[in-house]
Amino acid sequence: MNKKVRVRFAPSPTGYLHLGSFRTALFNYLFAHHHGGKFILRIEDTDQSRKVEGAVENLINILNEMGLSYDEGPDAGGEFGPYFQSQRLELYRKYCDELLAGGHAYYAFESAEELEEMRRVQQMQGKQTMYDRRARNLTDNEVKERLASGIPYVIRLKVPIDSEIRFTDLIRGNVKIDTNLVDDQVLLKGDGFPTYHLANVIDDHLMNISHIIRGEEWLTSVPKHIILYNAFGWEIPQMAHVPLILNPDKTKLSKRQGDVATEDYLKKGYLREALLNFMALLGWNPGEGEEKEIFSKEELINLFSIERVNSAGAVFNIDKLNWMNGEYIKKYDINELTELILPYLNSGGIDTSDLAKTKRVVFAIKNYLNRLDEAYEQAKVYYSSVSLSDAQNDIICNEISKQVFAALTSKVDALLEITIDNFKPLLSEVQKETGVKGKNLFMPVRLALTGEEHGPELGLIAYVLGKEEVLKRLKI
Repeated sequence: MNKKVRVRFAPSPTGYLHLGSFRTALFNYLFAHHHGGKFILRIEDTDQSRKVEGAVENLINILNEMGLSYDEGPDAGGEFGPYFQSQRLELYRKYCDELLAGGHAYYAFESAEELEEMRRVQQMQGKQTMYDRRARNLTDNEVKERLASGIPYVIRLKVPIDSEIRFTDLIRGNVKIDTNLVDDQVLLKGDGFPTYHLANVIDDHLMNISHIIRGEEWLTSVPKHIILYNAFGWEIPQMAHVPLILNPDKTKLSKRQGDVATEDYLKKGYLREALLNFMALLGWNPGEGEEKEIFSKEELINLFSIERVNSAGAVFNIDKLNWMNGEYIKKYDINELTELILPYLNSGGIDTSDLAKTKRVVFAIKNYLNRLDEAYEQAKVYYSSVSLSDAQNDIICNEISKQVFAALTSKVDALLEITIDNFKPLLSEVQKETGVKGKNLFMPVRLALTGEEHGPELGLIAYVLGKEEVLKRLKI
């Protein structure tokens, strides 16, 4: 790759960070780092009506939390700033004037009502709804008169008629589009702000963007952008349009069928490493012969190739994400995992002031978790008092159970402390001494210690409760 790789993630601050947008950021990040290039964050906030307060800060926080640090951006600086499009308006006007002077753009003066009537007529006639190019026929004098009289206007792109735009997409291959199907796009709106199309092209050029990696929903906009690049006489960056993320029913991932905000998954207790790993594999594969699915960020960087991004939509499989997250939880450092789980335990009312016990609890439950927000349900048995039904009381209060408890109590009492490994042999010794085995041995002990008929292995339970609490609970 001859040209220095520079890619950008350019979201609009319109609310939460959609999973699809996050994956776009991730692919850009992996591509840049794989090629030793730069990853840039640019905020496309020219549509002021859709701007949501706090969205930029939320976006930056999530990118940082997910480990997708950018080399240039709003708070990182860089020689190609400013990185908010709303702070670059003079640039857009300057280049728009160049397009007007070169005959590549024109003024249009239709009101909203006129445009609506235009669309209505086209729909009645079964035609594609698009601007009918009527203002292209205005003479210079007519344009000057309307500008002088203060009639509101926009500036539109003059799309070549009866032509064809051809380009090669790095994911989809060769694409060609008839320009008669391309709208004379608004470039500069009546409020003086540029549309996405004009600002995008100008900023990508001025910021030396080498590759544009974005969602496939922008594929139909490429002809407009190529027309602009050609009008300015600029080199066109290489482009790659990644596939949509789909629901299991193959519809576009949407909030109607579940969470789509990246921050929602972090709040639910998906580890950032697992979420990043899972999202990287949505629409991309590491290549033939690579069967494993758990990758570190460094491994993903080394393996990533835009050529192995699929053109077909990628199904968001929540079961697979849960499995993957569970695998990460099992391998997580116990001290770090405890810190992450503490808020979920505290929110359920569990007293975690005894940090040593909390770590034992986390160790005991981690293999049973798919998400961190499941920790409370798994952990509460170690903190709550035992409550039994009448039938369960009958089990632990019969003579056989009392015999088991007496034998086990004396053996636990002789231990300095309970470990995972030293409790299980005690049960074998009790079995030999009393002749009680199987369900008659294990069920009463489990009920006495937890009040539950099923759960983790007894060695884990005893280890977490500790010697003093085990003895207390065996005293029936």
